[in-house]
Amino acid sequence: MPQIADRETWRAKVGELRIKEKAHTRAGDALAAERRRLPMVEVDPTAKLIGADGLVPLIDVFDGRSQLIAYFHMWHAGRPAAEQCEGCTFSTTHISEVSYLNSRDVSYATFCEGPYEESSRYHDFMGWTTPWYSVPPESVDALIADRHFGILASYIRQGDRVFETYWTTGRGNEPMSPSYGLLDLTAYGRQELWEDSPEGWPQRWDSNRRSGGSQFRLDGRPTAQWSRIKAGRDDDLGAAAGEDSEHHCH
Repeated sequence: MPQIADRETWRAKVGELRIKEKAHTRAGDALAAERRRLPMVEVDPTAKLIGADGLVPLIDVFDGRSQLIAYFHMWHAGRPAAEQCEGCTFSTTHISEVSYLNSRDVSYATFCEGPYEESSRYHDFMGWTTPWYSVPPESVDALIADRHFGILASYIRQGDRVFETYWTTGRGNEPMSPSYGLLDLTAYGRQELWEDSPEGWPQRWDSNRRSGGSQFRLDGRPTAQWSRIKAGRDDDLGAAAGEDSEHHCH
């Protein structure tokens, strides 16, 4: 447990930290300013995606707005819901309200690696409300461009042309997940093994999936699925369980 102090001592310590927090915020503002000055690369506006109404060109996903943010959701084709990517499920579950983005002329969509019929069932099972599209094989090269699913990308539209302005992945995706920011405000933090915490602090989660990390999984499923199961939702994705897949979560 943290040491006990009187309120004045505690307030002074928080005040010392606040100076560093403000510097951190300003450093983030400076990075954002630099990000806004990056060049951009043109992307095929006709690259096809599959949505609820069938094939849709990338430019239509903007829904008439000037900018678009897209998260590229990984998928294990033919696998049951319990075996889908826990990291992408964690990130996507946090995105539930996009009206503030829309008010700033920005659309948001999820571009899933899996076949639409199968992955859209997962979208419905999870109760996600953001626009959902599948990326067919013929569009992967145009949109992924030697990267991998699990990226977060920003686009801008100029007339009938589309440009990618920024992308990130890994911890760069953390703005999608406010749970991280809230955990960082607690005494125990994220409780992950990599964190610099005092000796004896609980650290039970491994963020490295390759070493068996399960920070996004609970009792064999992505954690967020359990509330859906409890609510009685059907997690049948309409695919044969156990089918081999070449897709891997990063």
